[in-house]
Amino acid sequence: MGCLIQNINMSRIIFSLGLIMISCITLNAQNEGGFGIKGGLNYSGNGDFFNSVSSNSEDPGNNIGYHVGIFGKIGNKVYLRPELVYTKIKSDYDSGDLDIAKLDLPILVGLKVVGPLHIFAGPSLQYILNTEFEGISIDDIENDFSIGFNFGIGLSFNSFGIDLRYERGFNENEATFLDNNLGIGGRIDMRPEQLILSLSIKLL
Repeated sequence: MGCLIQNINMSRIIFSLGLIMISCITLNAQNEGGFGIKGGLNYSGNGDFFNSVSSNSEDPGNNIGYHVGIFGKIGNKVYLRPELVYTKIKSDYDSGDLDIAKLDLPILVGLKVVGPLHIFAGPSLQYILNTEFEGISIDDIENDFSIGFNFGIGLSFNSFGIDLRYERGFNENEATFLDNNLGIGGRIDMRPEQLILSLSIKLL
């Protein structure tokens, strides 16, 4: 029942974001906003891994992942920028590697500072699609849906843009698992911490 409610809520969020992006396209001519695609690299890691077999706590080693998605924009000097992004990240632990695939829904408010330079910040809604630890699928995640925060700086040149942002998960979210064959088990803090470098192209 809980999973059904989470999926319904996620569907509503995606539907609402779609409406916002349609509004971005509609208001493009009046507000110098737009709609486009984006992609780039993530340098990221999750929280500690608590090994139930050895009773040790392991800090993650950060790794490089990637993201691709779409964005909308309303406004020019001050703007609203919702995004829908597929993200793939990886964290290294002594016991194995954690791979996560998720949907990110940042809703950013930005300010054009001077020339092509702008700053932005806002919440990021996150929905975990798939999680594996050393080839083991992890199903027992406290919350598939969580909330983080983004802030960063960017440069815009006509239809092209580049930005660098920091993201941190807010709410506590753990995954638990046990594989007796491999002798691996424990809890992983699923909150992401990322540096995200993105390139974007405005299509409309």
